Amino acid sequence: MGEISFLLIVGLMLGFYMAFGIGANDAANSMGTSVGSKALTLFQALLLCALFEFLGATLVGKHVSETIRKGILDTGAFQGHWQDLALGMTASLLAGAIWLHGASLLGLPVSTTHSIVGAVLGFGIIGAGVNAVNWMEVVTIVLSWLTSPIVGMIMAFAMVTLIHRLIMRREDAGRAAAEWSPLFVFLVFAIITLSAVYKGMPRLKLHLPLGQALLIAGGVGGLTAFVAWAFTMSRRRNARELQVESIFRGLQVLTACMMAFSHGANDVANAIGPLAAVWTIENGGDPGAEVPVPLGLLILGGVGIIIGLFILGRRVIETVGTRITELTPSRGFAAEFSCATTVLVCSKIGIPVSTTHTIVGAVIGVGLARGVAALDLRVVRNIIVSWLVNVPAVGLIAGGLYWLGKLAWS
Repeated sequence: MGEISFLLIVGLMLGFYMAFGIGANDAANSMGTSVGSKALTLFQALLLCALFEFLGATLVGKHVSETIRKGILDTGAFQGHWQDLALGMTASLLAGAIWLHGASLLGLPVSTTHSIVGAVLGFGIIGAGVNAVNWMEVVTIVLSWLTSPIVGMIMAFAMVTLIHRLIMRREDAGRAAAEWSPLFVFLVFAIITLSAVYKGMPRLKLHLPLGQALLIAGGVGGLTAFVAWAFTMSRRRNARELQVESIFRGLQVLTACMMAFSHGANDVANAIGPLAAVWTIENGGDPGAEVPVPLGLLILGGVGIIIGLFILGRRVIETVGTRITELTPSRGFAAEFSCATTVLVCSKIGIPVSTTHTIVGAVIGVGLARGVAALDLRVVRNIIVSWLVNVPAVGLIAGGLYWLGKLAWS
């Protein structure tokens, strides 16, 4: 029991370190375009991101988390050797945290979900053999590397093209923005509401059937669109192109806050899920079952995300917001909205997606709408390379740490 208690202490420390890495890398993505388009200052973005990430993690964070993320490993292979599983979970947390820390220092946005999956895969092969791995799940995750950025890119390309044709191309762009802004307000609030009430917040018991959720989302979207229409009608006089971007500035900040809240709710499990396995083993539970995650662990994860965001988040924010392509509020809104919509729709129909890959793909799509020359292809290349090596690199690190841990333990 003392050994397990020691692992739990180490697991708590490494869970916090993993949450730190999530904040430094993944959480920063949600506000990158807002800073790049100058819709928010860096400090404003950090404050808003910290607030909504923490609220998402602690209020509606997954109250039941799989001990092995995505069901990638058969825990039954460790039956009777639960300490090995606990050791593997701590090795996974350390490997994932090291990788995220290094990527954040380089300003490279990588998927924290893929990082922890790679880590679990690495120690699982060393500790239980290749037959303990759900390889079909691995294939599904690999396919998500392609679906996430491609779908986000296509949606963002279409959205920014639509905005350009409906508004930017018009001589009276300010008047056109006043006419069409209620549509975009409707879309934003409808998506936000749908993500909340359609099986989106189990802790608050907001998980309505699709039909009811669509009805409520449409009602909220329609009401806010009417308010936006009344407001823009009162300000039509002296409308200039500057006002066009000011309209999208507010919408972009709103969607960025939604992304931060959703990210905190979902991805805190990447740090707390493995820790929950160690917690369960220490308390004599079955780590192969669904693991209730204590609120204290969610708070630990939320605090870690905030600290990582403030200390290292700036580098990834700069990459996503300024280094891939030049952003304005309207372009940033197109990227944020496309990412949020893609993640919502794909997750609800069971297609695994990465928020990081999706927002980067969306920003690339926005740049492509103005031509390939609008992209910094060197930055895009570096990001894609980091994605390709993410899972195998973290897997090797985790496998090595687990092996070393076993040697030290014996």
